[in-house]
Amino acid sequence: MVFHPPVAITAKAGDAGKYKVGLPAWNMVLRGFMSGAYIAMGAALATVCSTGIMATDVALRFGTASPGFSQLILGAVFPVGLIITVLTGAELFTGDAMLAPMAAFIHKVSWAQVANLWVFVYIGNFIGSVVFAYICAYGPFVSFDAAGVGTVTAFGSRAIAIAGAKVGYVGIMGFYSAFLKAIACNWLVNLAILLGICADDAVGKFFGIWFPIMAFVSSGFEHSIANMYFIPAGIFTQGFITDPTKINASINWVTMWTANIIPVTLGNIVGGIFFVGVIYWVAFRKEIAALK
Repeated sequence: MVFHPPVAITAKAGDAGKYKVGLPAWNMVLRGFMSGAYIAMGAALATVCSTGIMATDVALRFGTASPGFSQLILGAVFPVGLIITVLTGAELFTGDAMLAPMAAFIHKVSWAQVANLWVFVYIGNFIGSVVFAYICAYGPFVSFDAAGVGTVTAFGSRAIAIAGAKVGYVGIMGFYSAFLKAIACNWLVNLAILLGICADDAVGKFFGIWFPIMAFVSSGFEHSIANMYFIPAGIFTQGFITDPTKINASINWVTMWTANIIPVTLGNIVGGIFFVGVIYWVAFRKEIAALK
């Protein structure tokens, strides 16, 4: 397996960012749509695989719940979305939060180009995430009888519970908590991106990406694009609940943004641009200049 040294990884990240900011807007949106759907696929798999984990034989045998084990299962399967994104050339906003600024630092591309990439990829990510959330809500999360009446499945109940937790950040401290979790998330996500760049073969990229993503999901950190799937999936699925006493009113399109996506997006930007992009540029800029 070919392993690139840190200075080469940093330089390659800048090269990747330069390529990305040069894409036409329609292609940014299209590739963003692809990645939004891929991240949603990983999130949907994580939802299904973590359903009922608190009632496993382990929990029953030892007479206690196992939230840590549930998080481990959630994190173990979620990385499939980023692995597909990286290996197929799709565009993810949280990765571009580091790669595009690296291009600005190394290749002197304009910050207007960086912002342009962020906006169009973010839009594409949102559309892809919501489309796949809709597919899941009307697929595995709800079962329909012969009359077409839908009943929420166990997987759907889990999706609603996850969405409820995602919009549970209230007040200034809730906003701050979501912001900090988002910084930690994208710190790990972009380390995964760098580790993916570090290897030339598919197996090396797979393991390089898998471990940091597993770490961020299992730790309970917040990813804006994943949440663009998790919360809409809960909104769509909850629409099949007819008993008003069982509806979580806090799960809606407004709280999705105010209680989660806005602070999480800001935190993801800080985590990507400062905790990875700036730090690695400062650490290796002299060596990168020597490569030219």
